[in-house]
This record gives sequence, structure tokens and C-alpha cells, in this order.
Amino acid sequence: QVQLVESGGGLVQAGGSLRLSCAASGLTFSRYAVGWFRQAPGKEREFVAAISWSGGSTGYLDSVKGRFTISRDNAKNTVYLQMNSLKPEDTAKYYCAARESGNTNVSRTSTQYAYWGQGTQVTVSS
Repeated sequence: QVQLVESGGGLVQAGGSLRLSCAASGLTFSRYAVGWFRQAPGKEREFVAAISWSGGSTGYLDSVKGRFTISRDNAKNTVYLQMNSLKPEDTAKYYCAARESGNTNVSRTSTQYAYWGQGTQVTVSS
């Protein structure tokens, strides 16, 4: 069955960096666009970043542009989220999600993603 497993979360001071990984199995990874979403306690899940199947198109939440970078390695069935200059407001549980997509579009809509991981916690202290 399809599995998405996130890793790389943790506790970091403001201004620090983390790199999240999303390892996929059970699907033809190169056919899938992947997104990162996050959810803080008491808040709705929000889009963070997404990447097309080829890596040629990306999209970001405005508040993370210039600080976060999404990338993928289809040979390793893995998507990464490099997070720099972290802020306390980035604290949340981060989820990766996959949607089958043969075009270069990236979606910010969580309901368009069929498969989800269990999440990894990111905590940024001030």
C-alpha cells in the first residue's frame, strides 16, 4: 500500500534550520506531485509548499517564500523541505501529501491530495 513517511522534525531555536524529508513507497513516485502542509494547535491545516512530478514547478505559502525550499529526488522516492531562518510561528506538525498529476500544476488545496503521511513535529523556540 501507499506510504508516506516524514522525518527531520525537531526543536530548533529561532533563526535555525531544519530539513524535512518525505519518503514514499507503494506508488510510482514520478507520477505524483507532492505538497507539504502544516497544522498548529487550534488552527486549520495550511498549505506550505508543493512541487510538480518533475520538480519543474513549485509553489509556496507567502510567509515562507525565500526561507523554505522544496525539492525532490525521484530516484530516491523522496521530497525534501529545507527550512531556513525559522520563526516561532513556523511551529506546527508538518505533513507531506501526494496527488497523481501528469502536468506541471501544483495544488495548494489539501482535498486534492490522495495520500498523506503521519506528520513530523517542528518546534521553533524564541
